[in-house]
Amino acid sequence: MRGEPDPVNRDVAMPIKSRLVVLNFLECFVWGAWLISLGGYMIVTLGFTGGQVGSVYATMGVASLFMPAVMGIIADRWVNAERVYGISHIIGAGLLFWASTVQDFRTLYVIMLLNAMVYMPTIALNNTVSYDVLEQKGYDVVRDFPPIRVWGTIGFILAMWLTDLMGWTKSPLQLQISAVSALALGLYALTLPACPPRGAGH
Repeated sequence: MRGEPDPVNRDVAMPIKSRLVVLNFLECFVWGAWLISLGGYMIVTLGFTGGQVGSVYATMGVASLFMPAVMGIIADRWVNAERVYGISHIIGAGLLFWASTVQDFRTLYVIMLLNAMVYMPTIALNNTVSYDVLEQKGYDVVRDFPPIRVWGTIGFILAMWLTDLMGWTKSPLQLQISAVSALALGLYALTLPACPPRGAGH
């Protein structure tokens, strides 16, 4: 029956759901650690203007215009999706840590733009990797992915709460926590089952 893993693969397939829960949890944890609170840090601690803060947040919209398509083509034609995903998060980890060390607007703007360029595509790549792995293990993506994906929302909320409850909303620690999480996620993603390009040779 579709949606049930083959008996031969059952012992291997069952932990995959847990592994994908971790993947989805960390995907949004990385974002939630700074997305809501970064504005306060930039205004109160760094002394940025409202326009400058808005410009930094706008980098996500700019990156979303073209980077998901670019990364999607790379993952579809040349490089395994889990590798594109993992490498993107590892690069993002370095950028986020760098961002935590700078205090001038121009440098932070460029860093956060570069970070957005590698992070925003991972939202779609997260789904691609999850779908591919579930299909490989014989699961029904329509039925089995939503309970896994909801852990992304939980990860975002817990990261936001952690930043707030620990008093990091005006501190660069929020970016450093995000960087550590992104590095862990990037390395973890590289251990997932291979998701080879599907468009190669087409």
